[in-house]
This record gives sequence, structure tokens and C-alpha cells, in this order.
Amino acid sequence: MDEKKADVPSLAPHLGRNEQEKQAQVIGEGAIVRDGMRVHPQPTSDPLDPLNWSSLRKHSILFIVCFDYWMFTYITTTTVPSFADLQEQYALSYAQVNWTVAIPALGLAVGPLLWSSLADIYGRRLIFITGTLMAFGATIGAAKAPAYGGYMAARFFQGLGVSPGATVGLAVINDMFFDHERGQKVGLWVLAIDSGLLVGPIFGGFLNVVSAAWIQWFAAILFGLLLMLQIAFMPETLYPRNRMLADAPMASYNDEGLFDIEKIGRQRSKASVSNLPRTKTLPFINAKPVPGMRHPKPWDSILRFAMTFKFLAVAVAVLGYCFMWYWWVLSVITMLPAAYLNYSPLIQGLLFIGLLLGTLLAEVLIGGRLSDVIVARLARKNGGVRMPEMRLWLAYPAGLLTAIGLIVWGISVDKGYHWMVGQVALFLFAAGIQVGNTVICSYIVDAYPLQSMSVITFYAVFLNLSAFLNPFFIAPWQASSGWTWCFAAQGIIVFFGALPVIAALQKFGPTIRNKTGQASWVNPEFDIGQ
Repeated sequence: MDEKKADVPSLAPHLGRNEQEKQAQVIGEGAIVRDGMRVHPQPTSDPLDPLNWSSLRKHSILFIVCFDYWMFTYITTTTVPSFADLQEQYALSYAQVNWTVAIPALGLAVGPLLWSSLADIYGRRLIFITGTLMAFGATIGAAKAPAYGGYMAARFFQGLGVSPGATVGLAVINDMFFDHERGQKVGLWVLAIDSGLLVGPIFGGFLNVVSAAWIQWFAAILFGLLLMLQIAFMPETLYPRNRMLADAPMASYNDEGLFDIEKIGRQRSKASVSNLPRTKTLPFINAKPVPGMRHPKPWDSILRFAMTFKFLAVAVAVLGYCFMWYWWVLSVITMLPAAYLNYSPLIQGLLFIGLLLGTLLAEVLIGGRLSDVIVARLARKNGGVRMPEMRLWLAYPAGLLTAIGLIVWGISVDKGYHWMVGQVALFLFAAGIQVGNTVICSYIVDAYPLQSMSVITFYAVFLNLSAFLNPFFIAPWQASSGWTWCFAAQGIIVFFGALPVIAALQKFGPTIRNKTGQASWVNPEFDIGQ
């Protein structure tokens, strides 16, 4: 199948043939390209189109999205340095205190199934604000909880409230940026979740010096700041793209051929080209379905989640990554206090710096931007056709770094090596996780760009389900196997389990996608309402 044309006939498979041909004609004539390759999404000439907003506005919104996604994991791990205080306060075992990290992850896993369809109906902005209000209230509840049960309930709703940062956050990125920019922007988005996991314990170590409750109070302050940013600087980005491509195409019907986006500019019309309320012209708090598109039912996110199992390229990539690679992050994070038991909570928090540096440098040096470069070069060699499997090349060095980091860290703890050895190991481990996460997210969205909300919901559920499950077994596993073999086994699973799955996807991915066909639904922005 020609990947450049794959998005034309599949825009709305449930519509009749005449409607499909009309929509294909709108996008097919006068198509916009960059460097000779068709861009996705196709831009309109409408200044209210998020693709046409200024770089400053788009990156300001990207910052808010990443801040939300950063809080997504910050609240999960910020309590790690206070494990000892939580044990004493609620009379818990170490395994039970590990569950305080697992419960927010359960909220994060459930949240995408709740929020995704609502964000496709009422828009991204309202869902972000609602979720942040929920997380803000739950964080205050966690700070004041007198008993373990109340504390765990508050932690669950923290995760549930901040979970729009996952699926809805990536939807915002897809609303504003083209596919040739996706690797870098998704890399920054992934950097937010991975750095949040690691900055949380560092901040928590300092805040625990005051009290364990202050860890939650500081998180409440951050949620308050995030809420103000969302209200003041985050307009609606859900845009009725197919409808507006008919009203305000970037290239007119009289034009022929392909047009380079860098040459024709991005604003050839005025906002008055259509009287349809959209993006910045919607009400300040939009409580009605965003007009100009067909909306899913509120429960469709659950149905589509189940139906995504049919698309094996997505299912294999996500399940393989989550359960043979990513979930070892929680092994390291939850066991680090036990590994360095003789250090104070403040020092234990500082020992996450190696993880943080590995995450940051991996994104700067070998993350999303390099992924975009590799895909662009391979596409030129492939006659200008982008293939999703081109994203997977970076997974191999990433998996190797993760495996080495896990093995060396387990040995360094077991043998009592200098803490710096452990920091180098954690640096390598985190670098591999960061790159691997960027690769998988970019791959599944490239594979099904018209169903990006559904595939990212699938990813977010299993990513956080793996984070939820890991703390329940890692402490007993370490106790029975010892530090060396517990973490060496994890490294071996990454190298000999996850990487062969990636290799199989790279070889057979195109065949699998052709055989499974197109989904029977699309994101609402690509679906004209009746």
C-alpha cells in the first residue's frame, strides 16, 4: 500500500461511497507536501487551524501539556523518599508502602478509558481543566488523610485526575503539529512522563525534611499553577479538519498537483471564511460538543480499546514494550530506598539524579529529533514513502542500554560498590527507557494516524497497568532472588525478549498492518458530522 495515500480512502469508512469520494477529493486535490512528501494532517488556510498558529503559541500549549504529563508521574513517585515515614504513620510493611505508588498508577490506567471519548466530544481544554481540578482536590485529601484507606483513595483520584495528560495530551500534539515533527514533539512529551518519575523522588527528598504531608501540599501548589496556565493560555485545539478542508482548503480546487507548505504559506484566508465556531472562537468554558464533526459516544473509548487488539502491530508493540521493558522502571524506583537503606530520605532522593540525567541527555542526543531525521532519510531512499517501521531502528541501542543498566545496578547494590557505579548504571537504564518510550509512541501513531486517540489510549492503559502491577511483586522477588539475579533477569528479559519483538515488528509490521486492514472509525476531526 502507498503510505502517502493511505489516509485518503480511510477517512470515514462508515460513510457512503459518495461521501467518501467527496472527502477524498477535498484532501486529494492540491495536496500539501514538504520536501516532496505529503504532510499529515493536511492544513487548511484557516488562521484558527491549530496547524497555522504561531510557533510561540503552539509551544506554549505544548509546555502546558508536558507540564500536565509531568505531573502525571510526579505525583506517583514523589512519596518514595518518605516511605519510612509512611510506614511509621500508617503501620505498614514495605510491600504495603510500595502499593502507595501502585494505586495512583491504577488511576492513570483507568483514566484514559474515561477521558478519551469525552475529549473527542467536548474538546481537550474542558477535560484538562476538569481533570486538574479533580487532582488538586485529591492532593489536598492525601495531605490531610488520617488513615491508610483514605490516603489510598486520594492517591487513586490523583492519578485519575491527572490522566488526561496521557491520551488527551498526545491528541493536542497531533492537533498542532505535522507528522514530520512528530518524533521531536512526542519525544518532549515522553520526556515529561519519564522526568516526572525521577524528579518526584528528588523533590520528595527535600520536602520530606519538612514533613511527609508537605510532599502533598507542594503537589497541590503545582496543580494550582497548572490550573491557572490551562485556564489562561490553553485554547481548544480540537478542530473540525475535514469540514474546514472543504470550506478553506490550503490549495483551491483550481490548483493542480502538489504544493510545498514552505512556499505557499499557511494563512491565505480570514477567520470569517466559515461561521462555524472552532478553537479560539468557542466559549471560554465549552460545555457543548465541538461542532463540525461526528462525535463518538462516551463509552466508545472502551469499545475501541477492546477493538484495538485486532490491530496486531499496535498490540504487539505496546504489550511487548510495557511488560518486557518499561515496567522495570518501577522496579528501580520502588526498590531504590531499600537498596540504599543507610542513607537519609534526602540523600535517597538525590540518588535519582543519575536517572534524570540519563533521561534528559537521551532526549537531547538520541531522542525524537534523531528519530525524525532517520525517518526522513529512509523515506527519501524509499521513494518519498514514510513507513512506520522506520521509527523502530532506535529501539535496538535503547534496549541494550536498558539491559546493561539493570544488570550493572543490581550487581553494584549486591556487592556494595561505590554509589557512583550505581549512578552510571541508572544513567544508562534511564537513557534506554526514554528512547524506547519515544520510539513506541511514535510508531503506533505513525501506523494509525487517523486513530491516534484510540492507539494512545491502548498504550496509556497498559503502560500504567504495568506500573500498577510491578510494585506488588518486585519486593518479594528481590527478597527471594537477591539483588544481582533479580535485576539481571530483568535486563535479560529486555534484551532477549523485548528486542526480538521489535525486530519481528520491523520485518513483518507492513504485512501485519495490510492484513488487519483499516479501523472502522477515525478521530472526530477527520470525520464530518451529519
